[in-house]
Amino acid sequence: LKKKKKSLKSVYWFRRYLLCVWKDNKKKSALFEVAEVIPVMTNNYEETILKGVRDSTYSLESSIELLQKDVVQLHAPRYQSMRRDVIGCTQEMDFILWPRNDIEKIVCLLFSRWKGSDDEPFRPVQAKFEFHHGDYEKQFLHVLSRKDKAGIVMNNPSQSMFLFIDRQHLQTPKNKATVFKLCSICLYLPQDQLTHWGVGTIEDHLHPYTLE
Repeated sequence: LKKKKKSLKSVYWFRRYLLCVWKDNKKKSALFEVAEVIPVMTNNYEETILKGVRDSTYSLESSIELLQKDVVQLHAPRYQSMRRDVIGCTQEMDFILWPRNDIEKIVCLLFSRWKGSDDEPFRPVQAKFEFHHGDYEKQFLHVLSRKDKAGIVMNNPSQSMFLFIDRQHLQTPKNKATVFKLCSICLYLPQDQLTHWGVGTIEDHLHPYTLE
């Protein structure tokens, strides 16, 4: 790979799923399939990430350290519903995250396989991608008072998951309400973890979340 000046992300196919886990444990989690996983190398989005650093709760030092690592970014701007009773169609990610209080956490499941191995199944990458409601709500409250219209980027405490947020203003009969919508999710994964595969197929891992 070094001789060919290739990165590991260029020899993999990726599949990724997005779960919205509700606080009401009787309610089945909302499951979405990412329409296309876009892998890029670190620093391609350095300006955007650092812009989010200036107005968020994590430190500049930790973000610079992260950007200097040999990391693959896995972007997901489009998705579709996985519910069998809903006709799924691919759409731009447009999911209201705030204000609402029914979400416990957002989870991403990542699967991969070598390119050219069409007969091989996708295997689960052993990495944890979770963003709890309490962690992103603190950041929403922090940026709520800002007047600028700069892009909003926020990350979970482990800095493995970045949310790209769109701020919108809705006019209600009494006042103007601010709504934060999720428009893209970026996963950060060190390249050496791309080969840390677990057991089971995609179907095995999604079964608890799909309708019978």
